[in-house]
Amino acid sequence: MAHTYLTHPRAILALGLPLIGSHLAQMALHVTDTVLMGRYGVPELAAVTLAGSCFFIVFVLGSGFAQALMPLIAIAVGKGDETEVRRDARMALWLSLGFGLVTYPVFWTSGTWLLGLGQEPKVAQLAQDFLRIAGPGMVPALLVMALKSYLSALGRTQVVLWVTLGAVLVNLALGWMLIFGHWGAPELGVRGAALATLTVQWATFLIMALYAQFQPALRRFGLFNRFWRMDAAALGRVFRLGWPIGMTGLAESGLFAGASLMMGWVSTVALAAHGIAMQVAALAFMLHLGLSNAATVLAGRASGAGDVRGLRQIAIAAIGLSLVLCALGIALFVSLPVAIIGLFLDTTKPESPQILALGTRLLALAALFQLGDAMQVMALGLLRAIRDTRVPMWAAAFSYWGVGIPASAILGFHFGLGAEGIWLGLCIGLLFASTSLMARFWTRAPREALLA
Repeated sequence: MAHTYLTHPRAILALGLPLIGSHLAQMALHVTDTVLMGRYGVPELAAVTLAGSCFFIVFVLGSGFAQALMPLIAIAVGKGDETEVRRDARMALWLSLGFGLVTYPVFWTSGTWLLGLGQEPKVAQLAQDFLRIAGPGMVPALLVMALKSYLSALGRTQVVLWVTLGAVLVNLALGWMLIFGHWGAPELGVRGAALATLTVQWATFLIMALYAQFQPALRRFGLFNRFWRMDAAALGRVFRLGWPIGMTGLAESGLFAGASLMMGWVSTVALAAHGIAMQVAALAFMLHLGLSNAATVLAGRASGAGDVRGLRQIAIAAIGLSLVLCALGIALFVSLPVAIIGLFLDTTKPESPQILALGTRLLALAALFQLGDAMQVMALGLLRAIRDTRVPMWAAAFSYWGVGIPASAILGFHFGLGAEGIWLGLCIGLLFASTSLMARFWTRAPREALLA
């Protein structure tokens, strides 16, 4: 028994560490455009930030089908059904491709609806310029997400990490060349950033698709053989599991967007401090997201094999590792808040002392925030391993929008706690989500594992 409980943490870390690295690299991929545009111009930076947020919201909604693939393949591997691996993977790619194609009109007309949402005309026009070029990148972005799930579920997490790291470097070089007109290229500004992003997305898809099809150990699955053939049963399976995942991600993104909006009502300083603290929290969250992905794969395999005992032991090990990381993060946030916030500040700016003071207080709250965020993403990962996504979608949405947002508004404005009150509301919503989702998993896991 002791040997088993030591084995599971090692297996989770072996899968999870490369996934944590790839998630951090993915964050860096988005940061590179922001850094480059910040050196180019303020309206251009605002436009790319706005356009990137719009793209990300649509991506989160569509990525549910790709994320559904990870537990489905893990379950099929647990059952020893290689045919089902291929069938589910193809239909996840189909759904991702279809979603990516139908979203392009949204990006093409983005200038009109951004103006309708009260954006400055120049910023709206530049954002539309970006999205009209980068919009077709939704297709490869979602296909890459599906391939990452496919490869991760089959234990090929190292390639996911290295390809993502390569994409960061290529995006930085292309962006530098096309935005500023270096190395003989024309100076394209916002359009250059979009073109660099689009190129990197298609190149990443091509590399990962070739690896998935021709890597010797994966060749037997024949992922793209007769790719045009529709499989109604597998399509329905991926769709039913995937759309609630996409909606859950959309609800969570909306929670943080709503918090940022409320911070803007408090003050510019509050919004700046919130942005920094949220960046730190997001970096910590990537650690737990990687562990959650690993837990989905390993618990999914146990579920597919009908191994109730193994499923529960994997869940305990994954939660334990996540709690250890939480403890380390809390110690860091509480002991070094000034040093951490200072990394993101230009101390010569007159607003810096105020931002630093508020940011350190928010970082103390981030300790509680991190615990709720870590446990809710772990619970979601484990629930996906037993193919339970619809009820968790409603539980998460209620926690975020029925509890979190109202609590932030009441504490922040009715009780006059300002920025700290808004963050307390976020903590309450996330802790409510983590409690309800964990309860859902532990009551459903034994029965669902036997039926998988």
